[in-house]
Amino acid sequence: MIRLTHYATGGGCACKLPAGRLEELVAGLGGQAHPDLLVGLDTGDDAAAVRIAGGRAVLSTADFFTPVVDSAYDWGRIAAANALSDIYAMGGEPILAINLLAWPAELDAPDLVREVFRGALDVASAAGCPVGGGHSITGPEPVFGMAVTGLADPDRLLRNDTALPGMPLTLTKPLGVGILGNRHKATGEVFAAAIESMTTLNAGASRAALAAGIEAATDVTGFGLLGHLFKLCRASGVGAVIDLEAVPLLPDVRASLAAGYVPGGSRRNLDWVRPHLSATSHITEDDLLVLADAQTSGGLLLAGEIPGGTVIGHTVSSPAPTIAVR
Repeated sequence: MIRLTHYATGGGCACKLPAGRLEELVAGLGGQAHPDLLVGLDTGDDAAAVRIAGGRAVLSTADFFTPVVDSAYDWGRIAAANALSDIYAMGGEPILAINLLAWPAELDAPDLVREVFRGALDVASAAGCPVGGGHSITGPEPVFGMAVTGLADPDRLLRNDTALPGMPLTLTKPLGVGILGNRHKATGEVFAAAIESMTTLNAGASRAALAAGIEAATDVTGFGLLGHLFKLCRASGVGAVIDLEAVPLLPDVRASLAAGYVPGGSRRNLDWVRPHLSATSHITEDDLLVLADAQTSGGLLLAGEIPGGTVIGHTVSSPAPTIAVR
């Protein structure tokens, strides 16, 4: 059996550039004075949004990563669900996706490539989103993802800069897929609950958020819960309090963490957010690593409540985007 994860230096969204480094690279590229650009680089939101004729907004995003699982079919499914999530995180509906693939020339396995494409197509089809081709190159390691276009109501976008103090914070998927993915890469163990979580679309959560009148949201992916919450707090000018005991985790996460299976991306996430963190005395370093765990195709983080979501804390009035973990 070809183990795809052994061809990757990272895994899933844990292979993102470190958040601090990325912000340095794009510094000065925001603030474009285009009258129809509704959401751009300025707050690091999940997708770009531009107003078009007919009272609609076009959403645009792209997401790709190295294998997070050894199954080519499941990798394709996960990558598609992850890319589509950026559209749902903005309150939109996907209308078109295209594949993005890099593949090592020495890995002569056309059946694996077809399985990646098949998995992505199955998830996109479940979302009602056609896949209209794509682009491929040779590369040093396998990389796959999608660019996705969506439509939304420009007056009902879910954004990361609209949270207000006193709002409940709701998480719609459990954490821990980064830690379990690290263990999978090392041992070959398969964690069905993690795959199920990563291949579940955020469509229902997005629609429920819009129905509930929620305006502030983001999805939890490579920068972990703490990283994406920090970005939301910074963009909105609020702070946050997280109740550790309320945060849902996948099975086997705590045991895997205790055994040392922690992605490097999760440690980098914690290092980035740590200056803005405070924690009560019973909160351990492992607790913070779970909260910073680099997620692939994670859930939505909403400033508000929806059925089926888990309230994990609340926003607070704060002169700085601090996060308290208790």
